[in-house]
Amino acid sequence: MKYSKATNYALHTMMHLSNQPAGQTLGVVPLADKQDVSATYLSKILTKLVKANLIESATGVNGGYRLMKRSKEISFLDVINAIEGEMALFSCTADHAELEEDEDCLIDEVMERAEQHMKQYLDQQLIRDVAEKFRVRHSS
Repeated sequence: MKYSKATNYALHTMMHLSNQPAGQTLGVVPLADKQDVSATYLSKILTKLVKANLIESATGVNGGYRLMKRSKEISFLDVINAIEGEMALFSCTADHAELEEDEDCLIDEVMERAEQHMKQYLDQQLIRDVAEKFRVRHSS
């Protein structure tokens, strides 16, 4: 199980935006520089975050990106779903001809339960909390 690099950049971007003063924007180039990634690539990620209503883009002299919601309302799962989509991580490929119509694959049940626990955990992890730890760690 591995998330894409885009998810990594999206989570870091959200943390950086969360650390901006309220209403202040951050441009794609500074965001890209902070993560050592091309601005072109990061722009594609930012577009997904905009479409998911997690951030908004502002045009003009002070243009850039800012959070649409307060960071305490944005979870890791929100960001991951915006980038990866909401799909199952595991799908049983075995032919279970022996199963009745109302029976599920036992392996699939275990994997689905594990995935539910992981999603629940990620939904409880807020961007705000990580951003605060980042501020504390880098304030000295």
